[in-house]
Amino acid sequence: MSYYDQIKNELTNLIQNLKNSGSSFDASFKKFKEEETKLLKLKEEINQLAKERQMGFPWLAKAYDDFFNLQDKQMVDFLKYKRQPAIKVSEVVKEYSRLKRAAEKEKRIAQYLVHYYESVAPFLIDLKEEVDLGTEEDKKIFEEFSDEERDDETTNYLTKEEYRKLPSVERNQMALDRFWKRPKSKWLIGRLYERYVGYLFEKEGYDVEYVGIFKGFEDLGRDLICKKGKNITIIQCKNWSKFRTIYEKHIFQFFGTVFQYRDENPKHNVKAIFYTTTSLSDLARRFAKELNIQLEENHHFNIEYPAIKCNIGRTSGEKIYHLPFDQQYDKTKIEPHKGEFYCQTVKEAEDAGFRRAFRYRQNKK
Repeated sequence: MSYYDQIKNELTNLIQNLKNSGSSFDASFKKFKEEETKLLKLKEEINQLAKERQMGFPWLAKAYDDFFNLQDKQMVDFLKYKRQPAIKVSEVVKEYSRLKRAAEKEKRIAQYLVHYYESVAPFLIDLKEEVDLGTEEDKKIFEEFSDEERDDETTNYLTKEEYRKLPSVERNQMALDRFWKRPKSKWLIGRLYERYVGYLFEKEGYDVEYVGIFKGFEDLGRDLICKKGKNITIIQCKNWSKFRTIYEKHIFQFFGTVFQYRDENPKHNVKAIFYTTTSLSDLARRFAKELNIQLEENHHFNIEYPAIKCNIGRTSGEKIYHLPFDQQYDKTKIEPHKGEFYCQTVKEAEDAGFRRAFRYRQNKK
C-alpha cells in the first residue's frame, strides 16, 4: 500500500467517525466525496496524457506535482475548516504530502528518461528485466552444499543426495536437463540464442566470434561475426516474444553497423543477416530487402542442438567437456580439425574420453 493510500484510509476512518457523530456532517461529507470524484477523474486524464507523451520529462512531472498538490490541498482544507477542525492532523498531512510529491516528481522524471532512452536505443529493452529466478527452496538446497561443492555449477540444479551419490554421467546429465527446463532471464535467453545461431555457422565451417556475449553494449549490434576465407557474415540476433515486432529502426541501426564494418574491411565480402524469433513489420521487411539484409524470421531456438563443448587443452592435451552453464564455456572455441566437437549428451563426451571441466579459480594457488 502506498503512503497516499495509507493516509487516505486513515482520513476515511476519521471522516466516518465524525459522520457517525451527527447528521449535520452529511452535507460536508457529500461535498467532499464529489470533489474526490472529480479529482479521480482528473487523475485518469493525466495518466492518459502521460501514456501519450512519455517524453515530456520535467513539465509532465510538474503536471503530476500540481495535480497531487491540488488533491492534498483539498484534504488539508477539509480537515482545517470542518465543523470540528483537526489542525494538527492537517499540518501532518500537509508536510507528508509535500515529501510524497517531491519523491513522486523525481520518480516520474526517471521513468520518462528510461522510456526515452529505450526509444532511441531499443536494445536496452532486452536487458531490462534481469531477475533472480531462484526460489527460496532453491536457495535452501544450495546452502546444504560445502564451499568446495558450490564451486561446481551443477549444485544449482541438484539435491545434495543426487550430487553426492550419482555417477558423473547421470549427475551431470541430470543437471543439464534441469538447466534447459528451468525458467531463464531474458538476458540468458538472448545469450543462448546467440550461441545457437553461432553453432549453426560453426557447423558450416565458419570461425565465429561471439561479439555480443563478450562485449555487451559495445558490440555495436554485431552479435556474431562469422568468417570463412574472404567471406564475412555479420549477424544480429533478436530472441523476442512472438507478440513483439521488429520495426524499420532496428533494420536501420543494423545496416549502419554493417556499413561501418564493410567500410573498414574493403577486401572482404561482407554479408548481413538478421535472425529473430518474431516477425518484421511490412515496412521493415521492405527496407531490409533494399539494404540487402537477409532475414531469418520466426527462427526459434532449438534446445535439442548439441550444446556440450568437447575441447582438448592446447598445452596439456587434456580432454575436457564444458556444459552450457560452466564458467569457461563461452571462452572455449571448438576446432574440429584438432579432434574437438559438440555433442548432445554427457555420455557421448565421457565415452570419448573427456572429463567435466573444473571451475576456474583465477587467484587460487
